[in-house]
Amino acid sequence: MQTQTNSSTQRIALVTGAAGGIGSATVLKFIETGWQVIAVDRAEKPEHFPDAVSYIQADISRPEEVEKIYAQARQFTTSLDALVNNAGIQIAKPMLETSAEEWDSVMASNLRSVFLGVKLAHPLLKAAGGGAVVNMSSVHAIQTSANIAAYAASKGGLLALTRAMAIEFAPDHIRVNAILPGAVDTPMLHAGLSRGHVGSGSLGERLDNLARKTVIGRVGTPQEIASAIYFLADETQSSFMTGQALVVDGGATARLSTE
Repeated sequence: MQTQTNSSTQRIALVTGAAGGIGSATVLKFIETGWQVIAVDRAEKPEHFPDAVSYIQADISRPEEVEKIYAQARQFTTSLDALVNNAGIQIAKPMLETSAEEWDSVMASNLRSVFLGVKLAHPLLKAAGGGAVVNMSSVHAIQTSANIAAYAASKGGLLALTRAMAIEFAPDHIRVNAILPGAVDTPMLHAGLSRGHVGSGSLGERLDNLARKTVIGRVGTPQEIASAIYFLADETQSSFMTGQALVVDGGATARLSTE
């Protein structure tokens, strides 16, 4: 990655899980609104990313690679205005069939990576005079279903960690919030449905079934979640929000399950 120094007038964000559906949309949202972006993913840089995106290929589930991410980030910038912890994995299987290795893998990717990454990002956020951390939790942190225990536990833990960080980092003018998406049309959702996580029938039928369970009548798009992430990251829009969980689920959790 080429060494640069970010402009004093241009804000900079680091986004993990950048090659996936929501991550990719988030990177493009920040770029479109004039930010510089450091994008992180274990996959190769997507071809549709503009040259302006600085890309680090790394696995955030490995502590030594989290160190590598921030060592490279510090070659690019001396400060960060926003950190988006979007990377994560999902295992959809009964809890009694989930191995300790699988459980640990989910926790390493979805929870421990945030704990380690925020510790390393904190000096960069503080150097910017304060900033924002946006953590990708899930509606599974507050309401869940069968066969997804490890994922739900990791996202619930991330929600609690968000509140703890918001309290500890407030003196440094660093806001910390979480996004709780519902069903969003991403490769992760498709993979979960294909494994039989929700309902039966074809993939299209399962998507239609999910859509009917939202008040709006459809699943979300990655771009809609990216807009919510940007709202929480942008000091001009959400300066009085910290320690909060923003649910973006088309109204799915608003409806009584008995209806």
